[in-house]
Amino acid sequence: MVRTVVKNGLLVDGYGGEPQNGSIVVTENDRLVYVGPEQNYTLKGDETVIDAQGGTILPGLIDSHVHMMMEYTPVSEKLTTPFSYMYYQAAQYLETTLNTGITSVRDALGTDRGVKKAVEDGLIKGPRLQLSINALTTTGGHGDGYQVSGDVMDILPSGYRGMPDGRCDGVEEVRKKTREMLRAGAEVIKVHATGGVLSATDHPEFTQFSPEELAVIVEEGRFRKGTRVMAHAQGAEGIKNAVKAGIHSIEHGIFLDDEAIERMLENGTYLVPTLLAPVAVLETADEKGMPATAIQKSKEVIEQHKASIAKAHKAGVKIAMGTDAGVMKHGTNLRELGLMADIGMSPMETIVATTKTAAECLGWDDQVGTLENGKLADVVVVKSNSLDDIHSLADHDAVQFVMKDGNVVKNSLG
Repeated sequence: MVRTVVKNGLLVDGYGGEPQNGSIVVTENDRLVYVGPEQNYTLKGDETVIDAQGGTILPGLIDSHVHMMMEYTPVSEKLTTPFSYMYYQAAQYLETTLNTGITSVRDALGTDRGVKKAVEDGLIKGPRLQLSINALTTTGGHGDGYQVSGDVMDILPSGYRGMPDGRCDGVEEVRKKTREMLRAGAEVIKVHATGGVLSATDHPEFTQFSPEELAVIVEEGRFRKGTRVMAHAQGAEGIKNAVKAGIHSIEHGIFLDDEAIERMLENGTYLVPTLLAPVAVLETADEKGMPATAIQKSKEVIEQHKASIAKAHKAGVKIAMGTDAGVMKHGTNLRELGLMADIGMSPMETIVATTKTAAECLGWDDQVGTLENGKLADVVVVKSNSLDDIHSLADHDAVQFVMKDGNVVKNSLG
């Protein structure tokens, strides 16, 4: 029996209440067994004691939108890289993400069940994964790698063993493709309800999939396996179509209007902003060889994106943190909290979005997202009081201690 006590820090439990001094977290094997005042806990004598050194003690953090099998690379590099190399890169991406304090992620396309099993079996280190396998997309839509040259250059390979191609059109094709994703191990269905920034032949405001097609996707997920649907949705019409169809979360939400926000509130739809994504496209454009179309579209949408998320937050839409990591470098995930604060969320609200609300979005709130007895022993310690400077979390070294499932995976506290 392995017991660990984390003490001498400011406890932020994920619920959004007043942070607590003088409280401790106690884990036993893979579970939290005590969270509360240190004076009310009697040491048994066999505990490993972790001194947080005045830092902030947090639940394991959650990124609701990542792509663990990729980081955007120039076309020339893709063409000279063997197929299997991406799995070895993914192992590095996963460990980097875990060391950032992200102990759970929802993969928004590209990661197959073999990678998840490798993490679960301890072959590689990484956060626990919720898989979408691949995204459903229309012919010529976001996710279709067709280029203006007539060549096809998908961001990630698809159509190989364990990774069905996501292109589909019409109600029956969409129904069958959804079933294929479920068969391949999808725990959440991903659909591209609008165009996007990185696709060459569409625009974020273009609408993809009819309301009837979206309704079938939701039906197949919800009624066959109780599986939720997440929608890449940037234009207002596509967002409203997705919400009306019963889709669980809207990813990006760049062109939200008042009607879309009202529908999201009525339906309890989650919003995963990924404010970092278009910012990162511009920052890494030269280094990564980003297409000129992606650069131009990113310039067009950044301010609108901020305004939409600010309006949704003010209205009370449920916001879960997500980054689109893979579009940018893995391990930079916590920059998103600073960007959320910049549009009006309080530092505590950004932490709740990255813990409790993100866990609810993934349907994992009975196991992770808050520090409370019985939940999985995911604990993070960051330098000083992160509520005083939420932007400081962008520094990778700010995260000093990471525990996942009761196992210490990072400890620079000494």
